[in-house]
Amino acid sequence: MELSAEDSLRMNVLLTQQLQAIRIDESKMIVYGLSEKGEAKVQLNPNCRDEQYTKIVKEFISTHVLGSPGGYPIYLRRWTRMGQAKHDSLERLLQLGETEAVIAVVHAETLTDELARRAWWVMQTSENARRMLEKKQVAEGKMGPVLAEFLVEFLPFEEEPKAMVDSVRLVLQPGLVTEKVKESLWKKGQRKNALLTGFLRAIPDALPVQVKDHVKFNEYSNVLSGLQDNPVAKQLLRCLSGKGQAFLKTSLTVLRKPGNQEVVIQLMQAIADYFEFVKPADFIPANDFACLPEKAKKCLTNTDCGYTKDIQEVLQKISGAENFIEAMFVLAQLDVHLVNPIFARTDSMGTVMRKKLQPVFDPVTEYVELFVNK
Repeated sequence: MELSAEDSLRMNVLLTQQLQAIRIDESKMIVYGLSEKGEAKVQLNPNCRDEQYTKIVKEFISTHVLGSPGGYPIYLRRWTRMGQAKHDSLERLLQLGETEAVIAVVHAETLTDELARRAWWVMQTSENARRMLEKKQVAEGKMGPVLAEFLVEFLPFEEEPKAMVDSVRLVLQPGLVTEKVKESLWKKGQRKNALLTGFLRAIPDALPVQVKDHVKFNEYSNVLSGLQDNPVAKQLLRCLSGKGQAFLKTSLTVLRKPGNQEVVIQLMQAIADYFEFVKPADFIPANDFACLPEKAKKCLTNTDCGYTKDIQEVLQKISGAENFIEAMFVLAQLDVHLVNPIFARTDSMGTVMRKKLQPVFDPVTEYVELFVNK
C-alpha cells in the first residue's frame, strides 16, 4: 500500500522544504511542517483505514529523513527517556512526526533552547514542559518563561502529586514567573501540601512569607561572628534566621499532614537537602530511624564525621548548643530509605498512611520543632 497520488505529490513538496519539525494530527489526518518561513500543512486523503494510512505516511517521512522506513525504534524508548539520545540526531528526530521521537528529544541532556522551541511546537504536554525545564540552557532561554506559564496554567488539572511538586519546583527557577504568580502558588499551597513541598525543594531560603528570627538568632550571630567559614555555625544561624524559620515552619505544616507517599518522599528530600551542608562524610542511608541520633551523637563526641573541629568550635562559643547540632546532623541524614519499609507494606494514603509513618515522622517533627520559636 502506498500514499495516494495526490498525497504523495504534496508530501514530496512539503519534505523538500528545510523543515525544522513535523507534527501529525491523526484525528484530522493533517501533516504539519514547521520551517523558518512558518507553518505549512498537508490535508491527507486516505485510501485505506486512517490508522493504516498514518503508518504509511510515517514510513514515507522516515524514508526521506532517515533513509529507511523504520522510523523511530520504539525499543530504545527507555534508553532515550534517560536522556541518552545523541545531540546530532535530535533535529532529525523532530522531523519524524512520532511521539516517542519527540519524547527522546525533550529528555536529551544536550537539548538546546531552539530545539526545545521546535519540540514544544510538535507536542505540548506538561510532562514535556517539565523535562525541558530541567535543562539549565532551556530554563534560562526564551522557552523558559513559555514552558513555565504553561505549567502554572495546567497545575489545577494535574492529578499526580509528584507532577505538582515538580511543576512548582521547576517554575520557581529564577526569572520564570512573576512575584504575583509566586504568591498565588503559595496561597494555593495552603490547601495543597504538594505545592508547598515544591516551594521547599525550589527556594528553601526565599519562601514568600515573613517570619521572625528565632529568639536566639541575634545572640548566636554575635557569638559566632568569627566563624564565617564554619559550616556548622553557618547552618545553625541559617536555621535560626527568619528565612530558616519560614522553611522549618512550612516543613512542619507538611510533616503534620502529608497527603500521600509522593509528598512524603519529596518532603524528606527537601529537608535533607536543606541540611546537606552538614551531612556526615561517611553517610550511608539507613532503614531504621534509631540509627540517625546515634550517628549524630558520635559526631558530637570523638568520632570524626568530617565536622569534628567545626562542631567543637561552635560548642566552645555556645554552651548548651548540643541539641541544635544533634538535630542538624539527624535531619541531614533523612532519606527515602527510612520510609521504604513502610511503603513496601502499604499503599495507604491520608490518615492511615500518617499513622503508619509515626515511627519516622514523630521524631522528625520533634527535631524540626526544636529550632522553631515556641
